Amino acid sequence: MLKRVRQIIAVISIIMVTFLFVDFTGIAARYLGWIAKVQFLPALLALNVGVIIFLLALTLVFGRVYCSVICPLGILQDGFGWIGKKAKKNRYTYSKEKRILRYVMLVLTVIAFIAGIASFVALLAPYSAYGRIASSLFAPIWDGCNNLLADWAEKHESYAFYTVDTYIKGGITLGVAIVTFVVLFILAWRNGRTYCNTICPVGTILSFFARYSIFRPVIDTKKCIDCKLCERNCKASCISIANGHQIDYSRCVTCFDCIEKCPKGAMTYTYRRPEKNVASSVEGDQVKISDADTKAEINASSKTDVSRRGFLASGVAMATVAMIEAKEKTTDGGLAVIEEKKIPNRKTPIVPPGAQGIRHLTRHCTACQLCISECPNDVLRPSTDVSMLMQPVSSYERGYCRPECTRCSNVCPTGAIIPLSRADKSSVQIGHAVWVKENCIPLTDGVECGNCARHCPTGAIMMVNSDPNNPESKKIPVVNTERCIGCGACENLCPARPFSAIYVEGHENHRII
Repeated sequence: MLKRVRQIIAVISIIMVTFLFVDFTGIAARYLGWIAKVQFLPALLALNVGVIIFLLALTLVFGRVYCSVICPLGILQDGFGWIGKKAKKNRYTYSKEKRILRYVMLVLTVIAFIAGIASFVALLAPYSAYGRIASSLFAPIWDGCNNLLADWAEKHESYAFYTVDTYIKGGITLGVAIVTFVVLFILAWRNGRTYCNTICPVGTILSFFARYSIFRPVIDTKKCIDCKLCERNCKASCISIANGHQIDYSRCVTCFDCIEKCPKGAMTYTYRRPEKNVASSVEGDQVKISDADTKAEINASSKTDVSRRGFLASGVAMATVAMIEAKEKTTDGGLAVIEEKKIPNRKTPIVPPGAQGIRHLTRHCTACQLCISECPNDVLRPSTDVSMLMQPVSSYERGYCRPECTRCSNVCPTGAIIPLSRADKSSVQIGHAVWVKENCIPLTDGVECGNCARHCPTGAIMMVNSDPNNPESKKIPVVNTERCIGCGACENLCPARPFSAIYVEGHENHRII
């Protein structure tokens, strides 16, 4: 019963987190954004004291249930482990705690965080790792299915669905997501929660509290027949029957698999104080359960009726989403092909409004990709710069940052992008526009333009004669950098190709204008 309840909560939890990353309509962010903010590391970085106290108290009472029902990466590993059990039952064995490795990884994470090496923290953070998997691998599949439905609906004269662009937003991020997915699959398929109990810094932190949990799995040695089914089904490899029926509660993720598998009801999830016939002795992080009176010798052999389930008829197919080639767009009545825009070489990257500046973003962002997934204008991309690897930066070849949009600041769970109102965002200067004379089409092609000035939301661009002494000369843009907020409308809507004649240079520190 306990296992079923845990599984139901875990399934609901991972569906909500996944939908948060794959949804492109904004509905998930509006109603499910809170689930990202109850993840441990994001709450820690955001100094969300209430959430941190709640999660630690939850661990002190029930053990590491966070790892089983809240952490999406832990739930994903349970799914991989379930696939492994289909191939071979009772596959796990007890292993000693890799304490030195756990503590070294935790110390390195803390040092990296203090030193501002966000890319290292981002690689290890469980929530962020799942976010990259969901946004890079699951979202394209979701978008592809949506586009198929949209094509079908259009043929039936229905507009219930609409097509969305599917493209690779960051090659490095995609590669990291694939490697993480494959490594986790292999580890979880073979050995269960290896990652959680050796590498994950959140698992190590919670283990300090889990060893003192009030409720925990307990072995009644009078009922135990030493069949080792609990040990061979423990995904955390923390139960050892041969070594005095010991359970390492610092590694136990409270999955209740051991309780379900015990054929004699010797495993119970109960208050940590033992019953009369059971005594507990604590040695370090491990708790030994032994008979307080006498340990009876049980020579009777007990056969456990383990019925074989049919092998999985069809495996879970991972669809590889091919890049949807965009139809060629033409201008001038189809006489000229519009060339794809190229990203200008910016001296300073542009970070989202609400990030306050590059330093604040790099120190708080765990590169979970949630803001990038939620950006409705395809402005945010994962950075390829080593100093802020996979963290969000703005790029305007597909769209521009609309002053009325605040979705990235509303969904950020770590405080790397602080919430902004629409009025506040319109006054935040994240960069300024720079005119490139050599690319401007009034000078290169001799035609009138003025796109940048017409679409500037702050009126920071005005058109003046290229030759002050000739009122008939072609007009060129002049930028008022004091009024420009760096939204990128001018760069995005500039007709010059492949490089825009006007582009945005980022600011290291944002300011209010």
